[in-house]
Parts: sequence; C-alpha cells; structure tokens
Amino acid sequence: MEVGYIIETQVVDHLGEDVSNDQLNTYELWSTDDMKIRCYMLASMNNELQKQHENMKSAHEILKNLGELYGENSRTTRYEITKELFHARMQEGTDVGAHVQRMIRLIQQLEKLEFRMDRGLYADLVIQSLPDSF
Repeated sequence: MEVGYIIETQVVDHLGEDVSNDQLNTYELWSTDDMKIRCYMLASMNNELQKQHENMKSAHEILKNLGELYGENSRTTRYEITKELFHARMQEGTDVGAHVQRMIRLIQQLEKLEFRMDRGLYADLVIQSLPDSF
C-alpha cells in the first residue's frame, strides 16, 4: 500500500458534524497511515530526537521540523556561516582580493538561505575584517 501521500498532507484537526461516510473513511485511512509513518520515523531516530517529536500531530509536522533543524535552510547552517562572516579576519600580508572574495561567498551563501542583512552592514563587516595596517 502506498502511504507517501502522508508526508505531503497536513493534519485535519476537526472533521465537523456533517461529514459523509466517504470523508470519514478517508480520514480514518489517513489517520491509520499517518500513525504508521510517524512510528517508522520515530523508530529511526535517536532518543533525543524521539523525545522532541513524539508529541507532534502528524508525520508532515515531524518532517517539517526535521527540515528546519537539518535542512538546507537550517538554523545551524545559518549560524555557522554568520559566525564565520562576523569572525573573519584577514591576516597581514595575505591577498586582499582573495579575502574579499571569501567574504562575498559567505554573504552569497546566506542569501541562498534567504537570510539577508543590510548592504551597509555587509560593507562594514568586510572593512572591519581587514588588518589595522590596511
């Protein structure tokens, strides 16, 4: 039986009073399939992740949260890139062009993650990363 649709379907909190038998059967099938997928997902996680996700309402919600934690746009990735950007320092005697290119790459990585800062702040970060002798 195909249950992949569960991942793409958000939970239905309340069916209402005037629900048809077909709608009720569809909901019950969805609910059963969702429970199976949630169990598979939780069983494949370590204890810490299980505790974080065990009370979520649906497999869709678990997957969404995992994407926020570990996906391409994750906070951890943004944190690591911004940390590198804010702590970047050009060493005396190294090529300024290579250093500025590195800073630009970090800024572009943040923009790909849909994290944008004021352009003036970017310029300030590049300038403050240069050695005092510059």
